[in-house]
Amino acid sequence: MLGTRSPQRGLFDADTVYGEYVAAGEGTSFYTFLAQHRHEIFRDEDFAELYCRDNGRRSVPPSLLALALVLQTYTRVSDEEAHDRACFDLRWKVALGVGEWDKPFAKSTLQEFRAQLVLHQRQAAIFQESLKWVRTRARQGALGKDKQVRLALDTTAILGRGAVKDTYNLLGDSIALVVEALAAQAGEEVAAWAEREGLSRYVNGDSLKGQLDIDWSDKHQRERALQAIVADADRLLELVRQAREQLEAGSLEDKRLARMAGLLARVLVQDIERRPSGAVLKQGVSKDRVLSMTDPEMRHGRKSPAWRFDGFKAQVAVDVDTQLVTAVAVLPGNAPDAEQALDVVDQTEQELDCTVTEVLADAAYGAGATRQAFADAGRSLVAKVGVISNQGSFPKTDFQIDLDAGSCRCPAGEMTFDLRGAGLNRRFQFAAEVCGACRLRSQCVRGQGGRTISVHPQERLLQAARAFQATPVFREYRARRQTVEHRLARLVQLGIRQARYRGSAKVLFQVYLAAAVANLTLAATGHGVFWPVLVLFWALVAGLWGRSSRSATHRRSAAPAVPGLDLRFFAHDRRLSLAGSRPGF
Repeated sequence: MLGTRSPQRGLFDADTVYGEYVAAGEGTSFYTFLAQHRHEIFRDEDFAELYCRDNGRRSVPPSLLALALVLQTYTRVSDEEAHDRACFDLRWKVALGVGEWDKPFAKSTLQEFRAQLVLHQRQAAIFQESLKWVRTRARQGALGKDKQVRLALDTTAILGRGAVKDTYNLLGDSIALVVEALAAQAGEEVAAWAEREGLSRYVNGDSLKGQLDIDWSDKHQRERALQAIVADADRLLELVRQAREQLEAGSLEDKRLARMAGLLARVLVQDIERRPSGAVLKQGVSKDRVLSMTDPEMRHGRKSPAWRFDGFKAQVAVDVDTQLVTAVAVLPGNAPDAEQALDVVDQTEQELDCTVTEVLADAAYGAGATRQAFADAGRSLVAKVGVISNQGSFPKTDFQIDLDAGSCRCPAGEMTFDLRGAGLNRRFQFAAEVCGACRLRSQCVRGQGGRTISVHPQERLLQAARAFQATPVFREYRARRQTVEHRLARLVQLGIRQARYRGSAKVLFQVYLAAAVANLTLAATGHGVFWPVLVLFWALVAGLWGRSSRSATHRRSAAPAVPGLDLRFFAHDRRLSLAGSRPGF
């Protein structure tokens, strides 16, 4: 059953007693900001769908757990450390609004709450609630009022959590998964089933390559070992086919067998070449190659010719005026940067109830197909067109193409109207005799015949973009686009470079949390006056409280700041006095 928190602050809650002390510390503004606004940002009813409405004992309030996940991302600590800090760190207690001696949640409670968010496809819940509050605050004047938004898009690499292995061990891992599924379907122990089928080497926990007693420098021995592994895989796939015939189509057991067998078959297709002499390793890297059995969604990717990585890409949309992260997506590592670009723009409009007027991006978004997609959607895209080179000869951009007149003029001033082909094969053709007599031929044509100039299917859009980026106005757009670079750097600082979890759904949850923290820390830089008011309140309470030892202790810890008075001394004194009165401190 859904547990809820009272909006009223407790008299002995950590933020009431130690709020001033924590606020006075260096680098604690985010904790005090959360203490002030936690009831506004996260509400228990926003997570009600994750809980039973009328049965069971009351849960730990989800607003408290959501706040704990935000703090965990902010401090980049483990689940165990997050639990310990919630129990023993005054800064966390002040932000969470719990009592000084409270232990607000168990580690498993935090893990289960996170799992429920992912399971119910509510990865964006914490991000959405925080963005809603920050954007509402922005419309009130803290960060701007305009409902027309200019977005900047970019991606960054996320290194996957799964173990990346070579083909031998990848086949071994996929075979082990199928063996486990078949043993479970047969109701037997995995080790016993594997031993009966002669497949023990795949499930004993050791590296498959480490068990192969061969000379790895001998090509023939490597091939024989590979062929034996492929033979075992083929035999397993046949056993799966026979087992599925005995199961009801679409049942959980049938789906599990199909999924495990599908992974094994995919590895065989992508990495193995069948020859009359036997199976051999396929040369090159297959498109969309699966590289890990612990995270089959990871892919080989690159952000530049020199930077290769294994994992995912984070697609990020940022409001260039307020610097808020407005939408995120997780792409496979081998996906183009522009994939789902329109989706994050639509997501921004939906989340903020605004109109996106312009989208700024780098050259990775400047391809003709992307521009056409934005144009078809009625959206404005400002992105640099990639530089065209021609191995030292005149590039295409040195030629003047007039699509309306159907003409093309070369650097030497010659013009042709000979437009051939259609679709991707459209091109202008210069006559061989014209190019043969040209004084610039050595700088233009390397082969025989005349020069040809291809015409892109989106040539008109690319021409307009090239003309715009040559104007001074484009420099302003390029400078504004740097906003997304800064926010990506902040997200990387919050840990998204390395995935904490396996699977794109959980990685997306991690990116959403980092985006929520990035937005909240941005808002925290101007969160207003709160603790001075609290100090004045407690000055009044201290005067009316009485003279018991307990109230005296509270008066010392909550007294207003006095010049030359070190509050840390009183806080230390309070902890010592309480330590002597509580067993097991």
